[in-house]
Amino acid sequence: MSANNLEQWIKDQNLLKQALTHSSYANEGFRKEAHNERLEFLGDSVLQLVVTEWLYAHNGQWTEGQLSQGRAAIVCEATLAEAAFNLHVGESLRLGRGEERSGGRSKHSLLADAMEAIIGAIYLDSGLEQARRFILHVLNFALISVEQRETGRDHKTALNEWLRRRGEEATYAVVGSYGPDHAKSFEVEVSVGGVAISRAIGHSKKEAEQQSARLALKQFIEQSSASEPSPPSSHE
Repeated sequence: MSANNLEQWIKDQNLLKQALTHSSYANEGFRKEAHNERLEFLGDSVLQLVVTEWLYAHNGQWTEGQLSQGRAAIVCEATLAEAAFNLHVGESLRLGRGEERSGGRSKHSLLADAMEAIIGAIYLDSGLEQARRFILHVLNFALISVEQRETGRDHKTALNEWLRRRGEEATYAVVGSYGPDHAKSFEVEVSVGGVAISRAIGHSKKEAEQQSARLALKQFIEQSSASEPSPPSSHE
């Protein structure tokens, strides 16, 4: 599914256009268009509710702390940006010239904000059930990742265990920091054997490490699955 197919989730095209409109575009020149910040605010609350509800229903033995940890791993900038990449949302964003020149279509923060705005638009357009279906659909990869982890085990631990069985280990390095001191984000790269595997951005170095580990483990598991021979057919 691409961003061009978001109309199957949002009937009101004005809402869809607003969800994809960054403030840099709306406020540029003589434009006086609605941008997506209010929808983003609404969508964040809907997202938090749906993910909390899902985790509560599917992990009956988890403590409050474990539920909070699971939710934080899903409702974060890196995960939302990954979902936006999967939907090609960046291609449809309406950006001002400055944001366009600075690579706004691939910025994690803009993509994550747009995802929340899209969720808010779906909620206004069709209600909570449609928003819930959309969230569970586009964040399925993150929900599965959380559910498959052993209780209390984080992404770095899971990656370390995967690599240890193969005689390897991961190293983490901060490769960028963004924003003012009071609201700084960090970009962390994880490498294995000197080869860079994945990068992720978080509001702290710890969060960025966790998300880069999750992406690396996801990549290793997918590569491992692809290299496994297919089982013989029943008639052979």
